[in-house]
Amino acid sequence: MSFVVLIPARLASSRLPRKALADLGGAPMIVRVAQRAARSRASRVVVAADDAEIVGACAAHGIAALLTSVRHASGSDRIAEASTALGLDDAEIVVNVQGDEPLIEPALIDACAALLAERGDCVMSTAAHAIDDRADFANANIVKVVLDAAGRALYFSRAPIPWPREDDGAGALAMATPPLRHVGLYAYRAGFLRRFPLLAASPLEEIERLEQLRVLWHGERIAVHVSDLPPGIGVDTAEDLARARRLLARDSGAGFA
Repeated sequence: MSFVVLIPARLASSRLPRKALADLGGAPMIVRVAQRAARSRASRVVVAADDAEIVGACAAHGIAALLTSVRHASGSDRIAEASTALGLDDAEIVVNVQGDEPLIEPALIDACAALLAERGDCVMSTAAHAIDDRADFANANIVKVVLDAAGRALYFSRAPIPWPREDDGAGALAMATPPLRHVGLYAYRAGFLRRFPLLAASPLEEIERLEQLRVLWHGERIAVHVSDLPPGIGVDTAEDLARARRLLARDSGAGFA
């Protein structure tokens, strides 16, 4: 199996300005994400940036990066441009690693790519993890996913799903099939990745603010790897950044180079 990791990065960030270049143990966060992704089995790791400053920061640390348009509305649009610029074949598997995930598990990247390679019935794959905390189940910032019998996504939602009909929600965590937290890691075949931005946005996507719903709306399928490992922390706020710095300072084995 061969796959490429593409990491979308933009300089502007509403909740944490210049997040991609925030210092994590002496290197920008985007560099730490790329270093972590390089521990996977990917044949190459490339940052797709919207600003020359990010490209320069990556180059200074030996990370491959290319400049993409500032007009992209989403990370998937950005890496779609990058896949064309890199000349990737339509059948090539591309894993989209978010640029604010410095603690992403390399094994999870591998698993997501391997799943798509096995599933010719799906155009994408992603990951999920069982929810064991009631507050997380109710949290609209934690996206949930429900699967069909073949392990494909039926629906993604910010709402707590599935919801027991005659229950206050606590019973959902004790179900034989627990609710699943969606992990924002995606693998695509490059041909579909380039086609995706051309698909019309779906009403469900607009309501939930989840662009993966566009894939389901158009009748395509997404395979889901259910991981035994909890997801690493993402960095969206100053508090998240402080936590990531503490993890790095406390444990040099956290996966940073």
